[in-house]
Amino acid sequence: MYNSDIPSRAELPTTRQLIKSTIIAIISAIVILVTIVLPSEYAIDPTGVGKVLNLTEMGEIKQQLHAEAEADRQLELQKGATDDTSSSLLDGLLGLFVGSAHAQSASATWTDTVSYTLTPGEGIEVKLVMQEGAEAEFLWAAEGGNLNYDLHGDGSGNELSYEKGRAVPGHDGVLKAAFTGNHGWFWRNRDKQDVTVTLSVRGAYSEVVLPK
Repeated sequence: MYNSDIPSRAELPTTRQLIKSTIIAIISAIVILVTIVLPSEYAIDPTGVGKVLNLTEMGEIKQQLHAEAEADRQLELQKGATDDTSSSLLDGLLGLFVGSAHAQSASATWTDTVSYTLTPGEGIEVKLVMQEGAEAEFLWAAEGGNLNYDLHGDGSGNELSYEKGRAVPGHDGVLKAAFTGNHGWFWRNRDKQDVTVTLSVRGAYSEVVLPK
């Protein structure tokens, strides 16, 4: 049986070489942490590289999902099984009513109307391209259940969350752009059945950015 030769002292790395390799490894780890891990996992982007690589948006979604999941967990702890059943039935009927009323008015008075069916746990985002100070009226309704939502904007180096809601059957109002960029909604279905969201908008926007 052949054993490999033991390297001579001259062939072994010196202390200086080991220290240099260790420093390089530490610096590389820090660079990866700052430019990739922090933006993609926590939406922290001190260098701006994450935004260029679309990693910051990924981190924002992850953080939002984490916050929603924690909020839902706390909500479930506060509710009993009986309350959940009765509330779900009432909210479903309310969502159906709001959705029907929305569908009747949307086709005749709104510039754009979009509708998506979300399976349990699924999320979707729709945004409007708007100039700073522009206003757009909106009305959205959930049919078959309720939705969590986040009305927010990004662009021109800015990010802003206008408002959030949990287990909401619908919402309407006027969206005023705080800056030039994309402004709109992220919905997530936390119910146990499919929920259809229908959004209608009109006003000062140039484009509706739909999910791919």
